[in-house]
Amino acid sequence: MSRKIIHIDMDAFFASVEQRDDPALRGRPVAVGGSSKGGVVAAASYEARRFGVHSAMPSSIAARKCPGLIFVKHRFEVYRQVSEQIKGIFRQYTDLVEPLSLDEAFLDVTENKVGCESAVKIAREIRTKILAETDLTASAGVSVNKFLAKVASDIHKPNGLTVILPEDVPVFLHDLPIKKFFGVGAKTAEKMQRMGIDKGGDLLPYSKIELAQRFGKFGIYLYHIARGIDDRPVKPHRIRKSISNERTYVPPLNGSPVVLATLDKQIEQLHRSCVTRGIKGRTVNLKLRYDDFTTLTRSHTLPLSTNATEDIAAASRDLLVDLDIDRPIRLLGIGLSNLDRKSQWIQLEMEFEED
Repeated sequence: MSRKIIHIDMDAFFASVEQRDDPALRGRPVAVGGSSKGGVVAAASYEARRFGVHSAMPSSIAARKCPGLIFVKHRFEVYRQVSEQIKGIFRQYTDLVEPLSLDEAFLDVTENKVGCESAVKIAREIRTKILAETDLTASAGVSVNKFLAKVASDIHKPNGLTVILPEDVPVFLHDLPIKKFFGVGAKTAEKMQRMGIDKGGDLLPYSKIELAQRFGKFGIYLYHIARGIDDRPVKPHRIRKSISNERTYVPPLNGSPVVLATLDKQIEQLHRSCVTRGIKGRTVNLKLRYDDFTTLTRSHTLPLSTNATEDIAAASRDLLVDLDIDRPIRLLGIGLSNLDRKSQWIQLEMEFEED
């Protein structure tokens, strides 16, 4: 039986909440987090995005790109409250809700609480209710599986609704740019383009074995997705056990100053991911791989759960004491486990590669 999946994605969520609550910010370029003197942008309004400002961008660069950019402090407690309010709207229609973060979620409305056969009608009602109850806009994608619904929700952002009907799936995927495939990062896209793969249809001549040989497990995923096959169910009760930021470096990191500076950036990214998802953890995990492929892991359990950069940084420095970080390092990762269940959203993420 064909499923009916909706992906709801709030429009510039953090920045939109700030503009909603402060009329003086409406229609102006806003960056949440950081300042003109330093830090990192956590979110940007659409007015700022037109200048090339985006999340994870150093604030100093954002300020240069966008004259007049307004920096505001984040209010994650408020964002979480609004997110819970939105999730309550989802629950009016189905209990099969899988949050990905504070501002997006999958819903399976194949069978739903309101007895409506039209997933498109439900998506419209949800967006209308979100606007009426929170004064915020959301974009939605509706299709037969999670991959297609997520891709669809981004097509007509902001405040858009895109539907990919079953009979339209083959043509849609055939023409979809490979960079739009969920999980395809910049490096994988470059590798594919060197193979002559620019859009979904270019994947079809390759067998499952050929793609697996070139891209590993991810190649099998690509084989199925290019044919519109995605059997992943919406899982509302999947509990995350850990969260991490890990990356392979080519060429390898060389020298302890470079390694420490890179680790600090990864810790900042981990912190933002944790705060966005409402996650804290007690155990800090460090992973590194030397250029001879020797892989080492270290962990340290703290007395209290945290997601603060200073706590993670202090623990990571302790873990590095007995490790040689002057050797070339090709992989570096930092993460949290032993998560605080009370503070985290139940969620499932697909992380196919680190670019």
